[in-house]
Amino acid sequence: MSIAAMQTIEQDRNHVWHHLSQHSVLKTQDPMIIVKGEGSRVWDIKGNSYLDASAGGVWCVNVGYGRTSIADAISQQLSTLNFFAGTAGTIPGAVFAEKLVAKMPGMSRVYYASSGSEANEKAFKIVRQISHKKYGGKKYKILYRERDYHGSTIATLSATGQEERRQQYGPFVPGFVEFPHCCEYRGQFGDVDNYGELAALELENAILREGPDTVGSVILEPITAGGGVITAPQGYWPKIQEICRKYNVLLHIDEVVCGLGRTGKWFGYQHYGIQPDIVTLAKGVASSYAAISCTVTTEAVFQEFLADGAEKDVYFRDISTFGGCTAGPAAAIENMRIIEEEGLVENSALMGDYLLAGFQQLKEKFELIGDVRGKGLLLGIELVSDRANKTPAPEQVAIRVAAMCMQKGLIIGRTNRSFEQLNNTLCFCPVMTITQEEADFILQTLDSVFSELSL
Repeated sequence: MSIAAMQTIEQDRNHVWHHLSQHSVLKTQDPMIIVKGEGSRVWDIKGNSYLDASAGGVWCVNVGYGRTSIADAISQQLSTLNFFAGTAGTIPGAVFAEKLVAKMPGMSRVYYASSGSEANEKAFKIVRQISHKKYGGKKYKILYRERDYHGSTIATLSATGQEERRQQYGPFVPGFVEFPHCCEYRGQFGDVDNYGELAALELENAILREGPDTVGSVILEPITAGGGVITAPQGYWPKIQEICRKYNVLLHIDEVVCGLGRTGKWFGYQHYGIQPDIVTLAKGVASSYAAISCTVTTEAVFQEFLADGAEKDVYFRDISTFGGCTAGPAAAIENMRIIEEEGLVENSALMGDYLLAGFQQLKEKFELIGDVRGKGLLLGIELVSDRANKTPAPEQVAIRVAAMCMQKGLIIGRTNRSFEQLNNTLCFCPVMTITQEEADFILQTLDSVFSELSL
């Protein structure tokens, strides 16, 4: 290892505060420093190469690494105009907004910010402002689902159904109310034919408990990502939309992970034939070549903020400084072109089915695997210590599997300090360009790891 590399490691060890990390371990081991990416692969500072089945560690490098055309689009835009506050428009902001809503029938307006947490905060503020404007401040409550994740700010943690994520950060924002999840594998209704509908009725029960005249919106992931890669049972989503319409509750879909093709459609909610009122996007919008998030609304929601100029408090009184950066929409335009021209939405569906079938074969072979699930290139393997009783495997088992995969050149994700007992799901979110050969490497590596664990 070069002197420069050792110097970088020490600079990192001494001065960088990493996400989700206990830094005491870095007293005896070097921090991992990624220095290069190309396609599906990344390299660390010590020269080790890995196939990245986590799309950057947090589900976001959708079109893969080393996309010089995106870098060129950013460079060209920044040399012309790098920024102007969102009170004015920019060319890439206007162009991308039109391209985006063209993929989202029924949606019409795009509000720019810089992170998924921020996008969801904007949505919450929209709901609260409508509550004050139309309902005297009474219809302010926001319902959220157990096991879903919506961000790391205090307000978005207030809407996150993962108890360990929330620990030590309360008290939380009032007016956020949790209702039960829809994971049929860990179902609360037994063996029934209409599980999806019964799970959806938990939303109606929560609305009725709180009082329909107090509930402004519900926020849901179309496919729960970090909470265990949970797809809803048949019948769930149509019933959810029916309930929202019945009680005049805005339906807010958090597509921060699922959006822009990852699930095998442009947006996760489009698998289910529903029409949201608000959709939030971030990670895959520009494949993390630049920071950008979008809060997308229907025209009906947007119209709530139009009034005579003399009504000074009616407009959306919000600002996102970095929502005015032009790098984000410039990157997003080129990112979308790549997805379209290379058929990456279709590849996500095709390779997702291929991986899911491979995971099913692994499940038949290894008792440690209790369930496999997902859509497109958003997949999960839930580990159990007793398959018959569905006893969750300890978190240390998932940690060990991920570490063994890393040693074999494969980076995967896992539910990480999210729950008291359910940090037992391995998460797979490879780049959308993944080939069958690369998918086979993932399956072969997992087979090897599970075989070693079974010895």
